[in-house]
Amino acid sequence: MALSEEAGRRAVLLVTGIQAAGKSTVAQRLAERLPRSAHVRGDVFRRMVVGGRAEMTPEPSAEALAQLRLRHRLTAATCDEYFAAGFTVVAQDVVLGEHLVEMTRLVRARPLLVVVLAPRAEVVEAREAARAKDAYVHWKAGPLDAVLRERTPRLGLWLDTSEQTPEETVEEILARAWTEARVGG
Repeated sequence: MALSEEAGRRAVLLVTGIQAAGKSTVAQRLAERLPRSAHVRGDVFRRMVVGGRAEMTPEPSAEALAQLRLRHRLTAATCDEYFAAGFTVVAQDVVLGEHLVEMTRLVRARPLLVVVLAPRAEVVEAREAARAKDAYVHWKAGPLDAVLRERTPRLGLWLDTSEQTPEETVEEILARAWTEARVGG
């Protein structure tokens, strides 16, 4: 499929979902399909904290929440700077619950397109078992999926990617995001 005229226009695309939902792969392939694009990986900011890093857990500490919000502010600021420099930005991170609304306020660049990858929990578990890295140290896919489905506002474009390849997901995003994923004015 050719890049749609709408997809040729600049935007900030925030790709979110639970761990092992395919965010990194889809965001990278999406950025590769867009002219003059940048891929911002929010987790990079978490990994920059060397001493005193507080990990998110099902019962996060105040410090873990403070570090998560710092990570989101840094991600948003980075998106805004790349956008101001003329790039289409594809950002990806786990942004769930009330944090999704906060993130849409932190990113000032517009249009802002939110894409939520929401494969079924059992599909995520199978994907997780097949890959080299272990995303689920503090969480299990089922409870995190419940946070996504029960406590995350229905902003943007939600895609059940359970039966899609990464390429099919990218195609669907390119076809639909500029008209269906827009949030925040």
